[in-house]
Amino acid sequence: MNKPLEKLNIFSFKGVQMRTFHLSWMAFFLCFFGWFGLAPLMSVIKVDLGLTKDQIGNIIIASVAATVVARVLIGKLCDSWGPRKTYTALMGICSIPVLMVGLVHSYEAFLLFRLAIGVIGASFVVTQYHTSVMFSKKIVGTANAVAGGWGNLGGGVTNMVMPLVFAGFVGLGYLPEQAWRLAMIIPGFLLLVFAVLYYMYTKDTPEGNFDELHTTQTDSPKTKGSLKAAAMDIRTWALFLAYAACFGIEITFDNVAALYFFDTFDTSLAMAGILAGSFGLMNLFARAFGGIIADKVGNKFGLQGKGRLLALFLAMEGIGIALFSQSGNLTAAVVLMLGFAMFLKMANGVTYAIVPFVNPKAIGSVSGIVGAGGNVGAVLAGFLFKSNGISYGQAFLYIGMAIAVVAAVLALIDFNKSRVSHPAPDLETVKVRQ
Repeated sequence: MNKPLEKLNIFSFKGVQMRTFHLSWMAFFLCFFGWFGLAPLMSVIKVDLGLTKDQIGNIIIASVAATVVARVLIGKLCDSWGPRKTYTALMGICSIPVLMVGLVHSYEAFLLFRLAIGVIGASFVVTQYHTSVMFSKKIVGTANAVAGGWGNLGGGVTNMVMPLVFAGFVGLGYLPEQAWRLAMIIPGFLLLVFAVLYYMYTKDTPEGNFDELHTTQTDSPKTKGSLKAAAMDIRTWALFLAYAACFGIEITFDNVAALYFFDTFDTSLAMAGILAGSFGLMNLFARAFGGIIADKVGNKFGLQGKGRLLALFLAMEGIGIALFSQSGNLTAAVVLMLGFAMFLKMANGVTYAIVPFVNPKAIGSVSGIVGAGGNVGAVLAGFLFKSNGISYGQAFLYIGMAIAVVAAVLALIDFNKSRVSHPAPDLETVKVRQ
């Protein structure tokens, strides 16, 4: 009988566990193409649709706002319907607005499509859920960090690739206002194809799909009141703030980086995409590195040590963003961007190295609240970028200052507060509720 793996061999595709691991991060990667494929093309779209700065700000907010609610709903579907069907449906349904966004010719229609596309950001929940059930608790943190980091890598690659796809259509003789619309067909089509592949080649659990398993209500862990228990714990909300300050700023930067470099430093569209993409490429290692450091600190200094580490990384991130906002030339901006990106992505990893230990009986609820925090942070940051009275540079400065405040708050939180005495159910022994 298949069981959760106790070793992560990233070069292996053998077995349903490793096959699901690779298909999960690849799906998350492609979801970023659909989610942020429009971001590096906004300088062209702005001209084509005659968008104002305020309207662009609304579009940035819309792209992440829907994800807040979607993550909660998708999490419930994973529990009841299974991650395989949930991911298949999510990619299949969200491929439609990605494919059809090129049909719009007004700001209002574009805003609605951007809101609909934002639902695909809930893919993070399915990725983390699916890798969690495929691996032993001994390595599930590593598996989640690697899958999450490699999936987030899609945000950087998107900024690099979509301008090239756009340029390819221009090279074929299409006008810019036609080329950006055609470019979005590529990620939409890939999402549709991958939805089919995911359904065919993954399982809900190592033992099989939910509808193949025969269990009773008593086989499942008791989760009644878990959401209330998670919401009543101050550490949950501290991590909510932390994730707003790291992942929330990451997806905000994915949205505005190319436009910022294009407008501020007069780069080409392709160069702006490459520079913005280098920010996302650091997910290849930085998020996992943060998780690894957190585990080492936790083994020596406990949960409080992890909390202090998270506060330190957030403080360094905030300082880095503030300095980035004041950079006077392109070289300095790129160096500072890579610096704060390292601390930001390590903070992502540390956050989810703490989440499982806040309340062992409400891990899912804690994860859901903290994950939603990332998108709430992105929504709040988006308001700064839509203001006509604030430049993008000033917006980054205010964000850096806000992150420093969050870091100070985190440093005051007692993460060693007594936890619920009942242990968390082992992933190896918990059976899935039908």
